[in-house]
Amino acid sequence: MPQMPWLERKFNFDFPHELHPEVMERVRGTYVRLKEMTDKCPADHLTTRLEDRWSIQEIVGHLGDCEQLWDIRIDHILEGREAMQGVDFSKNFTDEANHNASGFEDVMARFKSKRDHFIGRMDQLTTEDFARSAIHPRLNKPMRMVDLCFFIAEHDDFHLARMREMLNEFTK
Repeated sequence: MPQMPWLERKFNFDFPHELHPEVMERVRGTYVRLKEMTDKCPADHLTTRLEDRWSIQEIVGHLGDCEQLWDIRIDHILEGREAMQGVDFSKNFTDEANHNASGFEDVMARFKSKRDHFIGRMDQLTTEDFARSAIHPRLNKPMRMVDLCFFIAEHDDFHLARMREMLNEFTK
């Protein structure tokens, strides 16, 4: 079934910022869900591309690659900038990183370390900090800190769903 491409997704950030603990639970759970999904996956499946899409290992690497952008966007919101940094779509950092050349445990460990850093930063914020915002460049709308966390959780889930589709293809 064709999926809506990530860059075509739109978001409504219309929930109270006080829901940040619930949103953060989704963000916290990504590593555990990745681990559960891949624990029994044969090693050759982890680096196999289907239909020229990223492999499972490359997806995990991509999630880790994105952590730097999330970190920058946290800074921009906390600094009170009007707008967040955009993404340079002329470069594909995930392809350039060649995650399939690394061991899967190394790719997972890098993601976990970076995500733990993100969670640690979020744990230091006040409820009021989660209401602070800056304009998201692609969406062209204000994104509060809680919305950034929701966006990250949605991005994680988007890629976890692609991984699940791949795993289902391997077992057909």
